[in-house]
Formats: sequence, structure tokens, C-alpha cells
Amino acid sequence: MKTILAIMLSAMITDNFIVSKFMGICPFLGVSKKLGSATGMGIAVTFVMICATCVTYPIYHGLLVPNHIEYFKTVVFILVIALFVQLVENFLKKCVPALYKSLGVYLPLITTNCAVLGVTVINIDNNYTFIQSLVNALFGGIGFALMLIIFSGVRKKLEYADIPETFKGVPATLIAASIVSVSFMGFSGLMS
Repeated sequence: MKTILAIMLSAMITDNFIVSKFMGICPFLGVSKKLGSATGMGIAVTFVMICATCVTYPIYHGLLVPNHIEYFKTVVFILVIALFVQLVENFLKKCVPALYKSLGVYLPLITTNCAVLGVTVINIDNNYTFIQSLVNALFGGIGFALMLIIFSGVRKKLEYADIPETFKGVPATLIAASIVSVSFMGFSGLMS
């Protein structure tokens, strides 16, 4: 079993959902244009990851496993995630309308964000305890937010860079994303 510190560092840096597992790429590319929306999305995803873990862990171990219906975990987990995304969406719509508008279509897409589903499944697959699962969800979300924030800075620099016309827009963004991903590969030996 991994220690709490190992889970924290792994979830945030070495096994980062975006740069290591390539989960959550849609909001990574879609929302990282501005620091405010990147931060808002990172917080929303972290919140949903933690809440989904708090609910899916007991459902899996208290309901699905005892009844030998573990094969329903994906469906159940997606339903739980959808519930929390609706809560976040309604909260932002009423309390932070500017952020709600800036996140646009990407906010309801948290429901199908594979990083959020991924954290719940990884917790089960790695046989984490409830506390370890919460730590993995929290620091996986922090790592997700960290990558969005870092990449929003990279994209800001790209706006002012002298880029050949052919590479402007999506090609430059994808090249920059790959360079950021490769830079995080340097941490891969950290947890060995």
C-alpha cells in the first residue's frame, strides 16, 4: 500500500491526470485560455472529484460488493458524478454568473470528464482505503487545476509569440501541450 505522501505526489505530479494519463484533455484545451476560467474549472473538477469519491467509495464497498454487482460501478459512478456536476452548475449559475458563462459548455462536460470518473475507478482498482481515496481525489484535482493554470500561462505567452502562420491556433497549442507533458516526464522517476 502506498503511503499518503506517495499518493499525494503521485496524484499531483507523476501520475497527473492530464499529462500522464491523458484524461480530461477537452477542458484542458478548451478552458485554459484564461487564468480565471482555468482556475474556476480546476476548483470545480477538484470539488466534484472529492464529492464523487466520498459517495462512490461507500456505495461500491457497502452496496455493490456485498450484492456481487461490482460490474455496475461505472454506471453508478457516472450517475453520482452527474449529480454533483448539476450541484456545481446550479451554484455557479446563481452565485458566480461570470464564471458560469466563461466555462460555458465545458462545465456540464465535467460529467463525462474521464479524469473525474478515472479517480473513482483508480481508487477502487488500487484498493485504497477511504482516507487514501480522498487524498488521491484531492491531490488529483489539485494536479488537474495546476496543469490548467500552468497551461493558461503558456497559452498567454503563445498569444504574443511570433509563430509562423501555419502553426497559429490549434497546432501551436497542441505542440505547447506536448512540451508541457514531456517536461512532467522528468518527475516519473520520483516515485520509483
